[in-house]
Amino acid sequence: MAFRGPGMWLWRDRRPKVLLWRWRRNPLRRRSDVVEAWVLLGAWAVAVLTGVLAGWGAADSMERGLARERAEWHKVEGTLTESAPPPSADPQSPARTEFLWTKVTWPGPDGIPHSGQVRVPAGSSAGTHVDVWTDARGRLVTEPTTPSQARLRSTLVGTLAGATTAAIPFVAGRLFRGRLERRRMDQWGADWARFDPLWGRRQTG
Repeated sequence: MAFRGPGMWLWRDRRPKVLLWRWRRNPLRRRSDVVEAWVLLGAWAVAVLTGVLAGWGAADSMERGLARERAEWHKVEGTLTESAPPPSADPQSPARTEFLWTKVTWPGPDGIPHSGQVRVPAGSSAGTHVDVWTDARGRLVTEPTTPSQARLRSTLVGTLAGATTAAIPFVAGRLFRGRLERRRMDQWGADWARFDPLWGRRQTG
């Protein structure tokens, strides 16, 4: 199969490509081929290294943070200060859902009562005791993750962080390689423009 080159037809070499040909000594190897080989090798090495380190760091940080939440957050008993509306069949009513936001109070670590809103079953009456989760300062928080949930979340975050970080040097290497390729083609065209007249005179002579 042939493809059109500047001023001539070139035939594609059907021989199998030699592995790591840019690293082998041969008279056709150009300086740009060596530079391109080092660029690709460096981009891959940096991408793998930074991806692994970033992924491991993000996953470890996430898992440590979730473990700290499990250790510091605790469950306390709160009391509803207002009644939740009963379930409604009207689709326009806010009480159409099974759980509604309702005001609740709970004692803080220092004994001072705190107040906030939690989701409780529709129809819950004022004075009902409910369990709420608070942090070390008595602020209302969500229920902490379980160890298995924390591992899964940490794995997902680490994978995303590693892939994102590794993509930066990889894309940079590809862009630099494309620039080298364009420069090589421009140089090849300029060389052919100088060589073509000499080749033509030799053929006709």
